[in-house]
Order: sequence, then C-alpha cells, then structure tokens
Amino acid sequence: MKEKRNLHLKVQELCDCYASTDPLKEMSEVKNDADLDEGALKWIALAALHGVNSSAKKITISRKPQGDIKVTAKYRIAELPSPGKNVGEKIFGALREITHIETQKGKTPLALGIRDSSLEVKISFKSEDGGETVSLKFPD
Repeated sequence: MKEKRNLHLKVQELCDCYASTDPLKEMSEVKNDADLDEGALKWIALAALHGVNSSAKKITISRKPQGDIKVTAKYRIAELPSPGKNVGEKIFGALREITHIETQKGKTPLALGIRDSSLEVKISFKSEDGGETVSLKFPD
C-alpha cells in the first residue's frame, strides 16, 4: 500500500530541494518526468521559486478544453515553459487538493515555507468556455 503524503508539505520540501537551482530550466524538463504526480508537485514548487526569485506578481497556468497547457507570468508578460498536458493535468488536481477549492471559481491564500523564510501565495481558480485557469499571485 502506497503512503499518500500531505501534498502541501511535499511542495515545501521540493521548494527547499530546488532552492539553489535554475527554476526555469527545471520547469522546462518537468514534462518528461515519468511520475506525473511528482512532476506536478515539482512544477508548483519551481513556479513558486521562480516567482520569488524574479519578483513576479502572478503566474497563471491555463488549460484549454482540448487539454493544451499554457503558462504566463506577470512581471512583464512572458510565457514560461509548459509542463505539458499530462503533468499540467496533475498540477490542477494537486493545487485543488492542497487548497480544497472544488468550485469552478475560488481563491485562497497558501503559506509556503522556503528555506528560512515564508511567503503567502494567493491561489485562484477560474473556469470558462470549457477551459480552466489557476493563478499563483505573489506578495508585492
């Protein structure tokens, strides 16, 4: 029987593990991860690290009705590496499980400990036209 660990704690552990790496480089390789669940949590941790390191205001991941995934960041409009369809699907599920947002639209704060600091990221979900968007908004 496989132990199911707390996803929030696992994201924080991955933030600590990847804190000294290049998050964008690592994000671009996540779509090749064999373990999709682990890849989704890794991508969330890397997105948080990239947001903090690059002073991002917001990172948004969008899923089209046909499953295509697109990621953008707001500090300046920039497209970030996509996690791909399979890992992208798991990211939505992992963030819904961590935040307990089950409705089509909702938002909640998420506390993340990174090394010896912490920050509060606002997570928001929105569904429309058969697609779905989740945003990670970073503190000013």
